[in-house]
Amino acid sequence: MAVDYTVIVVYLAGMLAMGWWGMRRAKSKSEFLVAGRRLGPAMYSGTMAAIVLGGASTIGGVGLGYQYGLSGAWMVFTIGLGLLALSVFFSARIARLKVYTVSEMLDLRYGGRAGVISGVVMWAYTLMLAVTSTIAYATIFDVLFDLNRTIAIILGGSIVVAYSTLGGMWSITLTDMVQFVVKTIGVLLLLLPIAVVKAGGFGEMKAKLPTEYFDPLGIGGETIFTYVLIYTFGMLIGQDIWQRVFTARSDRTARWGGTVAGTYCLVYALAGAVIGTAAKVIYPKLGSPDDAFATIVKDELPVGVRGLVLAAALAAVMSTSSGALIACATVANNDIWSRVRGIVRRDGDQHDEVAGNRAFILVMGVAVIGTAIALNNVVEALTLAYDLLVGGLLVPILGGLLWKRGTVQGALASVVVGGLAVIGLMAGYGILANEPVYYGLLASLAVYVAVSLATKPTDETVLAAWRDRLAGRSPELASEPVPAHQ
Repeated sequence: MAVDYTVIVVYLAGMLAMGWWGMRRAKSKSEFLVAGRRLGPAMYSGTMAAIVLGGASTIGGVGLGYQYGLSGAWMVFTIGLGLLALSVFFSARIARLKVYTVSEMLDLRYGGRAGVISGVVMWAYTLMLAVTSTIAYATIFDVLFDLNRTIAIILGGSIVVAYSTLGGMWSITLTDMVQFVVKTIGVLLLLLPIAVVKAGGFGEMKAKLPTEYFDPLGIGGETIFTYVLIYTFGMLIGQDIWQRVFTARSDRTARWGGTVAGTYCLVYALAGAVIGTAAKVIYPKLGSPDDAFATIVKDELPVGVRGLVLAAALAAVMSTSSGALIACATVANNDIWSRVRGIVRRDGDQHDEVAGNRAFILVMGVAVIGTAIALNNVVEALTLAYDLLVGGLLVPILGGLLWKRGTVQGALASVVVGGLAVIGLMAGYGILANEPVYYGLLASLAVYVAVSLATKPTDETVLAAWRDRLAGRSPELASEPVPAHQ
């Protein structure tokens, strides 16, 4: 394992070096939070694909393939569909808003007062997303170094917190590009063909497995519908995803770069399902489907290649973890703390925007690591995060983009009723049940429409400013000077 260990250590050291290099570029709020809104198509596509394809998409995607066969691709497939929908229909408008958070978009559209409550919901989502990604380090480092769970979480989490705190979005963008390349080589170019060959090829796989393993809908129609509702729509409104859209240097970059990333996700989804199906042939009686990825990597890959593929798994986890962390810190600082600070701060007080955001990443990072150590059930935490996001924020966000008659009162009522309905229904049906997000979303929609129609329409001045911002005719919020090196 010495060669594999060397590959992993070099990879982790490279992540920290990227963080240090990124720190030298992040000199303003815009540079630190959205990479100066300067990413071109290649870098934008790579980083967008990296953030949406995390540990759940890699380890979990292979696990679903082990359990259900080719239809196990549906979870990651719906993520790709969501990214394609976002890129084709909404990304250009989102990029032109020149904001930093989803809650700022709601304030612009509805004329203020929607940001704090929506910020709290979005913060809870990004926190849980970062926690679930951080827990995944325990699985990978256990395979690599046979480490204690707590130590593994601290080790992996600390590296992500370190490079994210140092350089913000620039560090995360640079590391994500490396992680995207490592994932592509490790999973698509190495693990996929090796797994199929070890299983005896597709003919042998079909001969040894039940026919339902090759049924595209074998996982079940209700499950697929739930995946669409949670992951496809979740891609449309998540702060972690929007913050990447904000990094695009142009409408065209956001649209076409995101389309490439979404297409890549579809390929990655099928690859994970095929690897899992091959693992079912090789290891028909694993204790847990989620063990399939680690087992096939550990037992079937040659020295050096094994280290690279495990580095690919680390890359998948780190990209999602770092993206969720900076999103969580951005929401906590810009949507929650800055509003509280604005109430008590004297006019004219000055503060260091970069230092403040850096401090929030560090604080949120420590909170994420602590929560990950205390929490055991990854699936429940991830389900809670996505159900709360979709049930509470999908309607007011898409309503604001698509329906002129939506009002701030309708948006606030929708967030509160949808969020509380999801939480209440989870208490009754169970966290993993489908009903909470179904009924929570319906309640959110009904309240949004009813309250909006019952209240005074949004002021035309607010809507005019909103249309100007969507068209790119309005200056950026809190506009910042362009650094000299640009």
